[in-house]
Amino acid sequence: MESSSSMDGIADVDRGDVLKRLRDHFGHRDFRHGQEPVVAAVLRGRDVLAVMPTGSGKSLGYQLPAVMLPGLTLVVSPLISLIKDQVDELNRRGIASGALHSMLSPDARRDVVDRLRRGTLRLLYVAPERFASPPFVQLLGTLPIARFIVDEAHCVSEWGHDFRPDYKRLRDAAAACRRSDGADGRPPIAAFTATATPEVRDDIVALLGLTESEVLVAGFDRPNIFLRVERMEDAEEKDDRLPGLVRGRRALVYAATRKSVEAAAAVLERAGVHTAAYHAGLEDRQRTRVQDAFAAGALPVVCATNAFGMGIDRPDIEAVVHYAIPGSIEAYYQEIGRAGRDGRPATATLLWDDADVATREFLIDTPRHEKPGRSPLRPEEIARRRELEHRKLRRMIEYADTSTCLRATILRYFGDEDARDTCSACGACRPDAVDAYEQNVVRTLLTAIHRSGERYGRARINAMLRGDADGLPAALAGATSFGALRHESNDAIAAWIRAAVSAGLLAVSVDQFRTLSLTDLGRDFVHGRAGAAALRRPPRPRTARRRPHWDARQLDAHVLHALRRPGCRR
Repeated sequence: MESSSSMDGIADVDRGDVLKRLRDHFGHRDFRHGQEPVVAAVLRGRDVLAVMPTGSGKSLGYQLPAVMLPGLTLVVSPLISLIKDQVDELNRRGIASGALHSMLSPDARRDVVDRLRRGTLRLLYVAPERFASPPFVQLLGTLPIARFIVDEAHCVSEWGHDFRPDYKRLRDAAAACRRSDGADGRPPIAAFTATATPEVRDDIVALLGLTESEVLVAGFDRPNIFLRVERMEDAEEKDDRLPGLVRGRRALVYAATRKSVEAAAAVLERAGVHTAAYHAGLEDRQRTRVQDAFAAGALPVVCATNAFGMGIDRPDIEAVVHYAIPGSIEAYYQEIGRAGRDGRPATATLLWDDADVATREFLIDTPRHEKPGRSPLRPEEIARRRELEHRKLRRMIEYADTSTCLRATILRYFGDEDARDTCSACGACRPDAVDAYEQNVVRTLLTAIHRSGERYGRARINAMLRGDADGLPAALAGATSFGALRHESNDAIAAWIRAAVSAGLLAVSVDQFRTLSLTDLGRDFVHGRAGAAALRRPPRPRTARRRPHWDARQLDAHVLHALRRPGCRR
């Protein structure tokens, strides 16, 4: 196995032709970091394992070669929603693509098969379950396959966070394919993933039967995502905190169960945040409506379970919030990778408490229903997998509970050699640092004060920004900044005014009117001539607690898990 972290360029193919195809088909003038060596290796016909961060454009690693190579590129992907997105986008770009999966109508399926037999498709996307169909495997043997692509390749490994038994069939399926170039043996395999530790990489290579493979690791860091972890006392505190993390932002909220997804969505709706739930328990049409509304920008926030949230994709997501602790660092990393895919600053916040851990432990220990037609697992196999999941959960808890750099903790977990001891973009290294959204709130606040003539006090500025015209002077009620922060609460705006005063961005007059005005530093901040170094996040307001509180969805899981422990009296 050849392991490579150095990024050689395209040497033995015409780089000018590759760049022309990149521009003509995909609209890019050059490659992103890590893409070019993957494209080169796939074009050379090597077996490849590419480990690239979510949002780095890893799909280009096989889509660009697909338009340059003779024959069909077969892509195995575990999520029908992502398959649909990619096929629609490729066809929009004029790259003939199709898919075979359970959601297609019989007529649509026949049309794809007909196009395959006529050789008019460049890419075919299939779910791994398709290889259990003898007619499909038989059809596959008649097609000229240029490359056999395995997306989300960590699913092949039992050490990966999303092991799929159907992926075990892929090695034999690839061996049954014939090469489009007429050479002996199976087509070259290229496997792609964003979440693979060194152990999982070795497992992927062995289980897929990659030979003389190039293992290309582009690094795991997403420096534009600010990382935060906030430990909550209970579900009530978590519900108090959640709306403030997504108001005014395009955001994803991840929860552990369908029930908690619905609970999070209800919390946000009560707080006036337009949102919707997205999970496997919804009808297909409802999930499609939610996904399409989010993709079109009509729905700013979606609450989702992890597996189905992966089907929701926008490049400009500004915030990802975990409403409960995930089951593993791999799952967490993949989910926060949905933020900031356009390269702009984004924030990932984990809210967790002890009840979350009990819920996760209960989910691990609860017997699972095997799919029809699948052989039941042996008891020792079930025990081994549960121990592995408990081990991954413990590593996730260690991350959530660490006082050291959050970014370095994640990078070291994945064996990233570029991990540093500290960073400037996480809550452990800079606990009071403001993120990009919060800076924009303060900038909007200062701009409103300036435009109003710098002659009003806190109460009237607050009311103007929230869009409350009751009792406001006409000059403020008709100001361009009226309602500019209507998505923020009265307390939040008041807290940011105090923070701006403490940072020296605002001055308060010493007379009885206590009017607000910008300092020279405040003016520089508004115009981008000064950063937010002195600005600190205001303390989070504590809601008065009537009694210690666990809500029913967490208490149920905790009690059930406790009852399952050996020696517990029922």
